[in-house]
Amino acid sequence: MTTPQPQTLLIDADDTLWENNIYFERAIAAYISYLDHQSHSPEQVRLALNQAERETILSHGYGLTSFTQSLLTCFERLSSAPVAAHHESQIRAFAQSIAEQEIELLPGVAELLPQLASRHNLILMTKGSQAEQADKLARSGLAPYFTAVEIVAEKNPESYREVTHRNACDAQTTWMIGNSPKSDINPALAAGLHAVFIFHKDTWVLEHAELASPPPGQQLIEIDSFTKLAALF
Repeated sequence: MTTPQPQTLLIDADDTLWENNIYFERAIAAYISYLDHQSHSPEQVRLALNQAERETILSHGYGLTSFTQSLLTCFERLSSAPVAAHHESQIRAFAQSIAEQEIELLPGVAELLPQLASRHNLILMTKGSQAEQADKLARSGLAPYFTAVEIVAEKNPESYREVTHRNACDAQTTWMIGNSPKSDINPALAAGLHAVFIFHKDTWVLEHAELASPPPGQQLIEIDSFTKLAALF
């Protein structure tokens, strides 16, 4: 497939342009090992943490502050006593380790993104903490390739409509590109856009969902690496 006319490409950030969830998974593994719960298996602790995250997101949104609160909430729920100061300090250190990670671009991103920017209109569309996401973008060195940066609280059909309206995007030539069925693909399709799903083996479990079928007149393309965008755009 080729797209000879210029397109607008809304591109996700975490786990689409650079690694992200692997650092959370490492922190969670260290946290579960530290908890070393006697009556709950590691799998049960992880399920409890997933539930704590679902709840915390509603009040704190996404990002490290929310993640830290989820770790503390889970610890409290699985412990018979309040979190002691030394426990809290260690738990916060697990979360802080994520913030200290260098930006690791996914294969092909550094080479292909400038080419895509020369042919199409690129808009970064990510969700989470404004400060955290803006900092990662700045450290990535990719900011010059985007004509706009949209950091939203949640990716749902309404946020896609707002972003495309604000940036005067034509739905017929606008694509959302990302690794999350739940946040990148399904709501974009629901908002009338095309989508490209890029599989990432370490996508956050709370972002898992069945891919929706594209409505008539819309397209959904599935690929397994960022580099394969070169053949599409």
